[in-house]
Amino acid sequence: VQLQACGGGLVQAGDSLRLSCAASGRGFSNYIMGWFRQVPGREREFVASISERGGRTYYADSIEGRFTISRDNAKKMLYLQMNSLKSEDTAVYYCASSQYYRGSEIRGYDYWGQGTLVTVSS
Repeated sequence: VQLQACGGGLVQAGDSLRLSCAASGRGFSNYIMGWFRQVPGREREFVASISERGGRTYYADSIEGRFTISRDNAKKMLYLQMNSLKSEDTAVYYCASSQYYRGSEIRGYDYWGQGTLVTVSS
């Protein structure tokens, strides 16, 4: 599966933003999907993941209930709704897919999108 993330931009602290990830290829509904983010000079970190049918979601503790991951399998789309954004949310956000792995480790994900930059000004 090929992934392309979009929707990033420059926003102010407290604003909301929705990221999208378009998938191409077969079998999107068979993949566990995740969002990760990376600040330059730091390791990429887990943000959220969602099960194949969307029934189960998992979030990093740092998100504190501000983000919501969702998917539309008919459209082959993954989303990340980000509310109450903080300056520390500034990062490049990546979507990723996994056939079997359900955790938060980067190495468990097989395919990655190119990333979209989110900048939150304080």
